Amino acid sequence: MLKSHNSMNLLFKRAQELVNKSEDIKIYTHIDCDGVTAGAILSSMLDRLEKDHEIEFISLDKIEDLESENELTIFTDLGSGQDMNKFCTSSSKTLILDHHPPVRKIEQSVNGKLVELNPHFHNIDGSYEISGGGMTYLLARTFGYHDLSWMGVLSAVGDMQNSFSGKMVGLNNGILSESIQNNLVESKYDLAIYGRQTRPIFVALSYFGDVNLPITNNKTECLLLLNKLDIPSKNGRKHRSLCDLSIEEKSRLFSELVRMLSREVPSRYVKYVPKLISGDSYEFLMEEKYSPLRDASEFSTAVNACGRHSHHKVALNVLKGDRGAGLDAMEHLALEHRRYLAKKMEWIRGDDRIIPLNNLQYFEGSEIKSEVIGTIAGMILSYGDWKKPIIGFTPIGDNKEGIKVSLRCSRLLAYDGIHFGNLIRKVAEKVGGSGGGHSVACGAYIPEGSTSKFLTLLDESLKGLI
Repeated sequence: MLKSHNSMNLLFKRAQELVNKSEDIKIYTHIDCDGVTAGAILSSMLDRLEKDHEIEFISLDKIEDLESENELTIFTDLGSGQDMNKFCTSSSKTLILDHHPPVRKIEQSVNGKLVELNPHFHNIDGSYEISGGGMTYLLARTFGYHDLSWMGVLSAVGDMQNSFSGKMVGLNNGILSESIQNNLVESKYDLAIYGRQTRPIFVALSYFGDVNLPITNNKTECLLLLNKLDIPSKNGRKHRSLCDLSIEEKSRLFSELVRMLSREVPSRYVKYVPKLISGDSYEFLMEEKYSPLRDASEFSTAVNACGRHSHHKVALNVLKGDRGAGLDAMEHLALEHRRYLAKKMEWIRGDDRIIPLNNLQYFEGSEIKSEVIGTIAGMILSYGDWKKPIIGFTPIGDNKEGIKVSLRCSRLLAYDGIHFGNLIRKVAEKVGGSGGGHSVACGAYIPEGSTSKFLTLLDESLKGLI
């Protein structure tokens, strides 16, 4: 049973009334998987309610340029951290469905022109208990659209809300339970190896984890490991994926990965090693086996691939049910995305662009799109020193001044209790910028010419923590 606080339920009722009374609706949502999926939930809901609406995908730095032109403006997966006064006019009302820390107090979140729904107002942590898509689903749920619950699960996975504990907690777990009850999702305890449905197991293993192992980025070593463990890499002519392995085969692989990782990490981290290797996985039962949409992690990557290359509408159409031209376009974009990432990874590695400091490492990514700098940072971590966070810098682009900063780190550092999202926000503010995010994945926007000061301050703030 999905239960939320009574005070939150009352606000969702207010939001429901606001939607029912409005005919001209504009949606602004974020460009990542959580934001795009939140937009798809809201658009599907409004379609069923026969409400005219438009949807636009924006990054946080674009909010200040927007104008209020509609009867009702809805912000999903953003808005709580920004000044919204200009959207609350005599002719326009604003609804915010967000999970990021709010700048307003709860008593400011509801007035004649604004309704803001945010879990933090109700002592619910928006970092891991509910996503932007989850908040949007809770609104759709007030209209009885429980069949959209699977997208709430996808949003949480796309926002990495299950990455720390390896499972869904809080309201996310309630949304998962509803999707299971409606035969939309199956949850399994499994190896935490990406590419469960689509990657050959030896390829998936080569990309496993952010701690450098003998198998890291080495497919030959992966094949030798599988052979040693008596795990066939093929079934006839077809390469086997993780989903093809038996429970016994997965158990042998789990034990070997625990042994390998435990030898590579400091002793204080050994107790966390099993969490890096296993966790709950989520399959969408309406999707075909071996489809990139069957596994939640792979689906979220496909949505992100569209968003990172400014083809959000492709992902929106697939999320709303297009399994024809839309899915073909998504798979093509995912292929182009992988090629782009591989090219930029080689560019960084080939020129030894990773520069170490005392407590962090960084690279200047001036030839990398700002939309994918975080993805690149996460992928390149295994080539650097996993014991330090890695930071990528690149110009914001789109004729905007400033620098986009993305930070990624091993989950082991988060188990040390370091919240890099909080740290990067404080440092960014000291150089005239803004930032925030999760404990292991976060970012900032800072003024041009401030990167050196930013690096110095962040490096100093990590002294004694790393």
